[in-house]
Amino acid sequence: MGYFWAKGPMLVRELLDLVDEEPKPHYNTLSTIVRSLEAKGYLGYKAYGKTYQYYARVSEEEYRRNTLRQVVDKYFDKSYTRVVSSLIEEEVLTVEELQALIQQIKKQ
Repeated sequence: MGYFWAKGPMLVRELLDLVDEEPKPHYNTLSTIVRSLEAKGYLGYKAYGKTYQYYARVSEEEYRRNTLRQVVDKYFDKSYTRVVSSLIEEEVLTVEELQALIQQIKKQ
């Protein structure tokens, strides 16, 4: 999705050219991923004959929110409280940091 937000509409071939990692994914693999994102409503497309130019249909913020919601629903029984508890238990977030974050949100 990051490539679509940064570069705008593109063909799968153009997307493949942007991939830095080696070995590059196979064209069909990348095409499957793109079609999956389109099926979920994150990407749209414009057809040019048998070729499709894909573009982002959601903002990065919308995508982030939807992804977070899916993780919370699937792994934390739809409970954001369980997410925060897990972060504290794993020492990723301290109680003090949580309190500071709450204060910061209240000021907004």
